[in-house]
Amino acid sequence: MTKVRIRLESGDHPSLWATITPMTSNGNASILIAEDDRAAREALVRALTLEGFDVDAVNDGAEALASIKAAAPDLLILDVMMPEVDGIAVCRRVRADGLSIPVLILTARTETSDRVVGLDAGADDYLAKPYALEELLARIRALLRRASTQDEEDSLVGPGLQLDLDGRRAWRDERELGLTKTEFDLLELFVRNAGIVLSRDTIHERIWGYDFGPESKNLAVYIGYLRRKLEEGGETRVLHTVRGVGYVVRDA
Repeated sequence: MTKVRIRLESGDHPSLWATITPMTSNGNASILIAEDDRAAREALVRALTLEGFDVDAVNDGAEALASIKAAAPDLLILDVMMPEVDGIAVCRRVRADGLSIPVLILTARTETSDRVVGLDAGADDYLAKPYALEELLARIRALLRRASTQDEEDSLVGPGLQLDLDGRRAWRDERELGLTKTEFDLLELFVRNAGIVLSRDTIHERIWGYDFGPESKNLAVYIGYLRRKLEEGGETRVLHTVRGVGYVVRDA
């Protein structure tokens, strides 16, 4: 097979070169890229096309929303800083419209608070610029696999819990919980692994795509939010802390 060198550029960041081998094993999954940096956009289109994806690209958020309305892609890659409508606003609009398209955000912003804003807006993953093409491709494949798995089932059941995966709704017995995107993702992860203690590192990687570090209280805050909603009707605890290890969903 022919190998191709792709140059990825990102604003003031150093250029990044990567050697890729053209592939045709991605099932022609469709990807929409919204990136206002022309060089970065064109490099991404070329790289992902060579990997066998069906790629479309636009240069701002307004065009992205119009394209999604015309034909929803299998995956959406958004730059944060774009004219007209930024990437965070696009992500919020997509989720408000009830679309479950996997969303990967690309940005030069690396502060934890910036990542949390993007993930809370409904993004599934977050990759800081500059990035290695191999890592981007791995994250894309992981998101598409996760979406494919979710498409094969529409509900989950745990101890006193029911989850509607398509509608992203959850109930404790007969009481609907009214979860945010991140809370639902956490509960889904726990219910899929009911009875298994999940480490903090595992949860960080599965929900946010990276580890916040041992000093971060981000996970503990979301666990607190989720517990309050799970127990506000006076129900017994099902989301337990295993000291020094992590968290688990199981009967009391």
